[in-house]
Amino acid sequence: MTDASTNTSALVVLVALFLLVTVLGFMATRFRRAEKLDNLEEWGLGGRKFGTWVTWFLLGGDLYTAYTFVAVPAAMFATGAVAGFFAVPYTIMLYPIIFIFMARLWSVSHRHGYVTTADFVRGRYDDRQLSLAVAVTGFVATMPYIALQLVGIQAVLEVAGVGGGDNIVEKDAPLFIAFAILAAYTYSSGLRAPAVIAFVKDALIYVVIIVAIIYLPGQVGGWDAIFGAAKDKMETTNEATGAPTGSFIPGDGQMWAYATLGLGSAMALFMYPHSVTASLSSASRNTIRRNAAILPAYSFVLGLLALLGWVAIAAGTKPVGLDGEPNAQLVIPQLFEDFFPGWFAGVAFAAIAIGALVPAAIMSIAAANTFARNIYKEWLRKDATPQQEAKVSKLMSLLVKAFALVFVLTLDKQNAINFQLLGGIWILQTFPAIVFSLYTRWFHRKALLAGWAVSMVYGTYAAYGVSSATTDHFGGSLAEIPGLGDMGYIAMTAFALNLVVTVVLTLVLRQLGVSNGRDVTVPSDYHADAGDPRVDADLAVEDPLATGEPDPR
Repeated sequence: MTDASTNTSALVVLVALFLLVTVLGFMATRFRRAEKLDNLEEWGLGGRKFGTWVTWFLLGGDLYTAYTFVAVPAAMFATGAVAGFFAVPYTIMLYPIIFIFMARLWSVSHRHGYVTTADFVRGRYDDRQLSLAVAVTGFVATMPYIALQLVGIQAVLEVAGVGGGDNIVEKDAPLFIAFAILAAYTYSSGLRAPAVIAFVKDALIYVVIIVAIIYLPGQVGGWDAIFGAAKDKMETTNEATGAPTGSFIPGDGQMWAYATLGLGSAMALFMYPHSVTASLSSASRNTIRRNAAILPAYSFVLGLLALLGWVAIAAGTKPVGLDGEPNAQLVIPQLFEDFFPGWFAGVAFAAIAIGALVPAAIMSIAAANTFARNIYKEWLRKDATPQQEAKVSKLMSLLVKAFALVFVLTLDKQNAINFQLLGGIWILQTFPAIVFSLYTRWFHRKALLAGWAVSMVYGTYAAYGVSSATTDHFGGSLAEIPGLGDMGYIAMTAFALNLVVTVVLTLVLRQLGVSNGRDVTVPSDYHADAGDPRVDADLAVEDPLATGEPDPR
């Protein structure tokens, strides 16, 4: 339903571009065509055939989500650099991390047919419990992330004037339609759909941001006026808290918060199942490394986008929702509607909305793959065939999107944000079991499990104790670092605790001679590349997870 404030021209352009990507999504089955999409290799990983440019667009579309383009400038607009601009250095730190370890994960996964990180952990340690911990953490942490993509679509629709009315079905009909289309072409085309759509999404994003960063500063007095307005706002006292509104430049007491948010986020991002899924779809290990070299182009765009939050301050943008309440999440759509003609605002809205579809599709596929491979097959039906795995994954991809839709429609949007922050705290705790294990088996599998459990409990408890202006619990991801007194990212404190527990217990268990399980990998697996003749060998004895055979262990 629309109202008098509907931006008709913007809405027409938005709908037209949305229909375009819908057609592309259904036609994606022809992209790098496979005979059948009835197994996880083809449906869930695109046949592991994507080259450098396809992977670049896919990873860019996966990592730089609609919510990134909504939330980062919104944080800059509302509270400044600590909450918003840390996203820029963290993405810069991210790519050397990818370059170092992701090629090894690709190689061993290619060698043994692993689809998820939990597959790798299972093969490395012969431990169902540790594998389950990694799988469940990834699955649960991804749920609110998918929901936030729908929040991004809602922000665009709200600024466009769509969604009025009192009836919940009528009010949210556009979101239902977007969900149904996303669910349909994801089910039909698998990972090929977001791979194709990512080309359109990224092209729109680049055009919109470059035009905005060139045009808008001249309309609000230039960069001197922009930085001056931002500085003045951040230094203004917040009447509710009695403290400054935010931080223009992180001060002495904020350095640990800024640094730990940056480093922790960089370490956590590629632990998410969707990041790994996009990476494992690459055709070779060198494709991963080339992407680590060229993906920083997105960081440059993200830096420009973040500054648009401060442009909105200088422009006097008033992000107010259809309910009449201020909502900083609407600031970028509102800024474009205020300063650009309707048709270009529609292009910007489409860039954000399509920017939600790509990561939402990949996230739902990745979560579904994790469930099918590491929960359904491992715990519920060990004799499941590859076809049955794929069928379960397809159905689960629908269910996780449905859950995300219900999450968005029934809970306050701030709760979705808070749960996503909690997901970041959780997912980082899988780092030791995944990344360290790519290089060494010195850590004991039971110690890794114990470290994960302790850090999960601590991280959840610490996040529960954080309050904000809108909630008494789970109000943020920063808390006092024990022993330092400064504020820091809870995930990094939990990670430090994770390491301490893991190292101490490893020393004890190794001293006691407790078995560390059977490792089905060998050193050369971590350097395997496309065309390795061993990949085509019968892996039934070495790694049953890579075949449709029952696991004899």
